Formats: sequence, C-alpha cells, structure tokens
Amino acid sequence: MNWLLPEYLADALPAEATRIETLRRTVLDHFRGRGYELVVPPTLEYLESLLTGAGQDLKLRTFKLVDQLSGRTLGVRADMTTQAARIDAHLLNHQGVTRLCYCGSVLHTLPATISAGREPIQIGAELYGYGGIEADLDIIRLMAGAFEGIKLPVSRIDLGHVGIFQALAEAAGLPQEAEDSVLSLLQSKDVPGLEEACADVPSPYREALLRLPLLYGGVEVIERAAEALPALPKIVAALEGLRHLLNGAPDLPFSIDLSDLRGYHYHNGVVFAAYCTGYPAAIAMGGRYDGAGKAFGRARPATGFSMDLREVARLAPAPKSMGAILAPHASHDKRLAAHVAALREQGEIVVQLLPGETACEGPVCDRKLALVGEHWIIEAIQED
Repeated sequence: MNWLLPEYLADALPAEATRIETLRRTVLDHFRGRGYELVVPPTLEYLESLLTGAGQDLKLRTFKLVDQLSGRTLGVRADMTTQAARIDAHLLNHQGVTRLCYCGSVLHTLPATISAGREPIQIGAELYGYGGIEADLDIIRLMAGAFEGIKLPVSRIDLGHVGIFQALAEAAGLPQEAEDSVLSLLQSKDVPGLEEACADVPSPYREALLRLPLLYGGVEVIERAAEALPALPKIVAALEGLRHLLNGAPDLPFSIDLSDLRGYHYHNGVVFAAYCTGYPAAIAMGGRYDGAGKAFGRARPATGFSMDLREVARLAPAPKSMGAILAPHASHDKRLAAHVAALREQGEIVVQLLPGETACEGPVCDRKLALVGEHWIIEAIQED
C-alpha cells in the first residue's frame, strides 16, 4: 500500500491547501505592513545550531540524520525561532531593533497533542534588540491583529512570567532535579503532588510555590500575587511588567496564569498563549527569550510568537469560494486567447479545456465562455 503516509502526516488537498495559502498571504501581509521582514531559513541545519538554547522537549521532537557531505549530525527543524535568532545575531548584525517573520513546514518526531500533526506549518514573528516590555506588547498586538485579519479573533490571551518561578526556585535553593519536578507539577496544576514535593522547601518559598497554581483568572490576579508572593526583586519586576501589558492594551482579552510555564527552559520573561472559542488548546504561543543569539556571537533581547497554519485553517471561517470560468479549446482563435488573458489579468480563474476534454473536475466552474455571433461572452453554467 504505497499510498499510505506515516502516522500523523497528511496531504493538504486543494480546498485545504487553498485555505492555508490564503491565510499565509493574509498573515504575512499583516506582518509586512508593520515592518516585519520575511526570512526563509533552510529545513536542515547542524543539530547543535537548531538546539541552541532549546529545552529537552524540542530535543526529543527533532529528527536527526547524518550529513553525507560532512559526516556531522543534522537536524530537521522542529521550530523556526532559533533559526530566526541565528539570522538576527550572525547574518543581519543590526545594531538596533530587527523585526523578522517566517513561514514554513517544521517536522516533529511525535505530535504535540492528540489532534496535532507531525508537520505543522509554522508562521510567526520575532522582535530583536529591545528589552523593554513595550516590545512584548508590540508582539502581542501583532498576534491579535493577525487573528482579527483572518476573522478568527482570540477569546482569551493568558499571560504569565517565568521569572516568578525562577526567582522562587533560586531563593529556595532548589537543586536542578527538584526544580524540574516542581516545574512539571506546576504545569499540570497537581496541587497534592506539589505539596509533597515542596515539603522540605523553606518558608516563605514553600507557601509561595503552593500558591502559584491558584494565581490564575482575571487581571485582579496581579494584585493577589503581589500580596501572596515574597517581594523578591525579580518577582516585583515581573508583576510590574505584567501590569504594564494590562494597562497598555485594555482592549485585549487578557487573563493571568502564573503557573503556565510552557517553554520554561527557553523563555525568560513574559509568556503568553492565545485561545479561540471552541478550541481547547492554545492556537498561538510566544514570549520573551533574551540572549538566544549568544551562541551565534551576539546575545540580543528577543520576543516573539508563532502558530500552526494547519490548525488555524481548520478554525478560521472558510473564504468565499471563487467560481472558475470554463473556456473551450480553440488554439487558433486569437480573440478567445485575448479574452481569456484579460479575464485572468482581472483575477478570474479561467480553465481552458484541452483537446478532447469535455468537462473540468476541479476547480468548480460556475460560468463559461460562449461564442455568440462574433463575440465571446460569459454565461452561467446551468446545473442539471
């Protein structure tokens, strides 16, 4: 059965492919209109370059192979963020702010969720060279605007800050193994397990860690957190940054979740996840990852987001179908050829039949060119 594909890989047939391409153009045009320049990194890179700064999760999701030219290990990209950081740090070498965007297939060894595939089409944007919270706000607004542009507005944007947990783990003196265990329990909001894991953590950090899973909800969570958590400098700064985001975009549907620590080993500041009505998982995710370009010769402030166009295409409203025009085969009719060319120039889809072809099986033709007297005119195709 040579037609079977590996599990969690799928072809995009014409209708889906058209939706994906339409969304790609719309979102990239949105990015371009705000100064984000398109880059196209390669699908394969040396493994150490792809995994620079990445967490264990990305390492496990990356396909690996041996380069027949160099004998070195290559990786098939599982995420394009690191590639964009390499381009900013090593190739562009701008001294000020750099705004980049990208779109392309990535490959995962395992699907991220039960409903996800192993070949997402990742589209995203990254902002380098500005460490202030204003850059995070710019990226979040860029993301929200992209969803508005494709008529799929976000219903909720969860905000968090990995610096809060980092500060608590550091102040409590958690060894790496214990930190990883507590992190996993926080991410799953396993309060009983967290209580057991934190039994030997000194006060007030034990109590603070136990409160983190409860610090979620509306914007009032920021003030609850300020009262409940130790006034460590990093925690105070993190909460102030989140306040700035809330005050800077009161029109966006923000919520707070201080135990949402996805990408903890990669991110080091504000993190966010966008949700749409009727879809349980995050449809877009991002955050701050300062210093990502260090391994490429230049550590730079960085923030950005990405999403999977395949998933977005399943949720976004279907674009209005554009019917095609069916034209007969008439290779020596210059007037017909000129008329077909003019229609295509106007943006119409014109399918010209080949010799012996009597019908078009795709795309759907709702009109046809007919010769009436000496003129070619467009007529509606009557359904049988």
